[in-house]
Amino acid sequence: MRILLLGEYSNVHNTLAQGLRELGHDVTVASNGDFWKNYPRDIDLARSDGKLGGVRLLAKVCCQLPRWRGYDVVQLINPMFLELKAERIGPIYHYLRRHNRKILLGAFGMDWYWVNECVTRKPLRYSDFNIGKALRTDEPALRERRDWLGTAKGRLNQLIARECDAIVSGLYEYHVCYTPYFPTKTHFIPFPIRSVSVTPAPVGAKVKVFIGISKGRSVYKGTDIMLRAAEDVLKQFPDRMELLKAEGLPFAEYQRLMDGADVLLDQLYGYTPAMNALLAMSKGIVCVGGGEPEGYALLGEDTLRPIVNVEPSFESVRNKLEQLVLHPDMLQDLKTQSMAYISRHHDYIKVARQYEALYIK
Repeated sequence: MRILLLGEYSNVHNTLAQGLRELGHDVTVASNGDFWKNYPRDIDLARSDGKLGGVRLLAKVCCQLPRWRGYDVVQLINPMFLELKAERIGPIYHYLRRHNRKILLGAFGMDWYWVNECVTRKPLRYSDFNIGKALRTDEPALRERRDWLGTAKGRLNQLIARECDAIVSGLYEYHVCYTPYFPTKTHFIPFPIRSVSVTPAPVGAKVKVFIGISKGRSVYKGTDIMLRAAEDVLKQFPDRMELLKAEGLPFAEYQRLMDGADVLLDQLYGYTPAMNALLAMSKGIVCVGGGEPEGYALLGEDTLRPIVNVEPSFESVRNKLEQLVLHPDMLQDLKTQSMAYISRHHDYIKVARQYEALYIK
């Protein structure tokens, strides 16, 4: 099949493309590399700085459009699959719809269904937008609500979701937000990870704890709370723990810093591990973050429990991290389980086969 993957989110499309190519498909990835992370792509759609950045990008896309015809599958990473206003993306989507066989929409991150469901129906006990019945009032959460609810972006998302041939959810969180609207059209497929076959590194004299800090998203993702908890444990046990911090690094440099860690702190408000945590787990790094029972159940996983699940609070993170620092013997089994979990559910070839089956269907 000829497949066009448009847009990028944390290396999902680049990794999926590698798996699909190994299965014999002709795959093109066109994206902005997910901003500063700069993931590989075949066609660069990064928006240049300055007032004319949008005009230049729109002109580049218009030049590409004749080449974006005749694909068996066009998969959109998000309804906002280009760094353009929704009003500009709409006609591009309609062009793709007319000139290609199938359109798939990814439910992989921020969009109208994620925001609206977490704000109104609240299917999750906690999320980026709610803690129990209470809505979060931090500025990043409010900004996303203003950005998606009752806006052109939200309307574009709903239009594409109604018209597309299938919706692919990558996490339990996003799956439960789309299935009430599209129960037969929404398909859960785990995120793809390309693992390197290694033996989990033994824990040294100090437990090495790694945390990545995304620009402008620290409060929204709970990184501020997790960092404060880690610094508190470090202050109490400086001879037992080392803290590694990465902020705003390109993917290659970020990954090199992560490689030496024993523990990753990630996604305080998540139910399940996303791409960053999954990549770490593939290296035998233990994830402290979202590991709720619902995520394991959706995967059909009833034996492995590699994720150190925390509630969205300073105390929960601090207590769980302190236990790992004081009992590093616990880590070796969790490291082994983490790698087995990735191999079983997220191997990029296995995931590519699931996408292949959906594309054919």
